[in-house]
Amino acid sequence: MVSSIPSGLSQDERHHLVQVAKDWAAANGLAIRPPPTVVSQEVDPEGVLAIHAPVTLFPSRFPRSCFEQARSVQKAYNELYARVSRDEEFLGQLVKELVDVDDFVANLWRVHQRVKEEGYVHELSLGLFRSDYMVHEDESGLQVKQVEFNTIASSFGGLATQTSLLHRFLAATEYPRLQARVKDLDVPKSDSATLLARGIATAFEKYNTTLSRGAERPRCVLFIVQDGERNIFDQRHLEYNLSGEDPPIPVYRLPFSEILQHTRIAEGPRRELIYTLPWSLEWAKPTEYEVAVVYYRSGYGPGDYPSPESWEARYHVERSAAIKCPTILTQLAGMKKVQQVLATPDTGDAPPVHARFTQGQPEFKPLLDTFTNIYPMDTSPAGLEARRKATDPELCKSFVLKPQREGGGNNFYRTSIPEYLKTIPEDHWNSYILMELITPPPATNIILRNGKLEEGGIISELGIYGTCLWNNEKVLHNEEAGYLLRTKGDKSEEGGVAAGYGCMDSCNLVD
Repeated sequence: MVSSIPSGLSQDERHHLVQVAKDWAAANGLAIRPPPTVVSQEVDPEGVLAIHAPVTLFPSRFPRSCFEQARSVQKAYNELYARVSRDEEFLGQLVKELVDVDDFVANLWRVHQRVKEEGYVHELSLGLFRSDYMVHEDESGLQVKQVEFNTIASSFGGLATQTSLLHRFLAATEYPRLQARVKDLDVPKSDSATLLARGIATAFEKYNTTLSRGAERPRCVLFIVQDGERNIFDQRHLEYNLSGEDPPIPVYRLPFSEILQHTRIAEGPRRELIYTLPWSLEWAKPTEYEVAVVYYRSGYGPGDYPSPESWEARYHVERSAAIKCPTILTQLAGMKKVQQVLATPDTGDAPPVHARFTQGQPEFKPLLDTFTNIYPMDTSPAGLEARRKATDPELCKSFVLKPQREGGGNNFYRTSIPEYLKTIPEDHWNSYILMELITPPPATNIILRNGKLEEGGIISELGIYGTCLWNNEKVLHNEEAGYLLRTKGDKSEEGGVAAGYGCMDSCNLVD
């Protein structure tokens, strides 16, 4: 068992670290809005309160070689998914398998087809990606295996930066004072907040130089967010970085539910997206902005589309000239089905699917080492074998069943898989993929959640961010953009921080 907790840590020392960590988190925006189970709406009807984000008391030990492996392939992953999102034929083939069993995917594809029929007025796409990994331990040693690749609303970049700063602060000021000292700490800072904002700023500047015609209105970046967003401070850190640009980039937040109320498409062939401030006061000039970049922190799940008007709002933005992060096609590139077919091993019978995009180029070869075993749940020979394993009460213990969804809380693990499959029609099974569980080495740490400590076994998931801007021909900007470490108790099967499953963490790199 690898422990990040110094031996002999006393109760007084724990209490002191808790107070210091809570104060630092409040002073530096390592925070979330409290869930109703902690602070009810009756207690805080105006939603003014905030609490510290769940966070580990110590940075978790993480193999340096695995950390560097994950970082080293991010730019190649950015390029790969930019190529996938450009390949409408490839995505269309996969969507065709899902449209009859997955209404959400079908509706996304319909939006794309409507815009395509009318004609897209831009060719620039922005990706703020995050590739998630776990350390896998087998007879060959330790290496990272990819859990998933996120192409929409890749969260916690803002809080990841603050978490690494918290642990670096504690390492410089508090850990040396403990009776059992924490030695040889190597906690890399995550510059994810700055670098993700720089990706948006790059797209903003590209819009100004290549898509803008004249200067009738000032330009802005529009964050499309969910109503009642609890993870707001994570998003705010990106906004504040954009506002700190020289010159500052105007950023506005707009709930997904209010897109049609506060935006319109300008007349003419360019179809500029015009945002009108909700507070149209005479002295508040200007009141209208041309939207250069739309950054979605919503729209990734069916819950964001409760009515036909919601889909009209997505179509409204998609057909505009604004650079989208992501476009519909880029969002579809993040389907679990895409990950599954890309990870299909080379059997020698036919070229592997990933060769369609990697074309034998050597920079993509290291990606193959991060692929894990993922199987379809269709009626192909591989799919039938996966169905057999998924429904077997013993074999299912080695797998997780995943739908084509982002946002966490959608997966089914181990023995819950057979029971869940009984609740849905068998002809819907092909909308899922079956992934072999990754087996990390055992570890322990202390989690600070809602002011209370939870100590025990943990599982950590490393996310590497990337920013990418591309057109129909080539990638124009490609950058690795910092890291996130999320940790959860080893008895928990979901890792969402805002949802209350996991917590923020940092890497203590060890050889």
